[in-house]
Amino acid sequence: MYTKICYLVFWLLPVSIVVAGECGASWVGLYAGDVRAAYVAETLVILLTACCVPVSLKLFAWILAKKIDHMSIATALKLYARWSTVRLVLLLLPVLAGCVAYYLLMSNKSILCALIALTASLFCLPGEGRLRNELKINAEDL
Repeated sequence: MYTKICYLVFWLLPVSIVVAGECGASWVGLYAGDVRAAYVAETLVILLTACCVPVSLKLFAWILAKKIDHMSIATALKLYARWSTVRLVLLLLPVLAGCVAYYLLMSNKSILCALIALTASLFCLPGEGRLRNELKINAEDL
């Protein structure tokens, strides 16, 4: 349940930024003509996306194989929830940076990076089947 709430919050934050941006918030287009700001922001968002997306997906798989698989079920569930949250936070960084940079700069590159991270979050979709599969839990174990 905790991971589902985290996942919901993960999607609600960028949606709230998009709603605020589309409703004409005062900060929309604030740096639209500033070429230097656009270059720096786009570069940072691209680097953040290029680092956070693979790290979040690969780090979780590594932690799952190296640490969580060797624990008792109760401890494994706690660690699974914790590392699922860390994975979502790592993906949330480029999503929020991309959305904010898009509305500040009106830059398509930034929103594309946010969409890449949002797409990667679909690999983190929480569910009982995924949990059982990743932790190798059978119904008989419970």
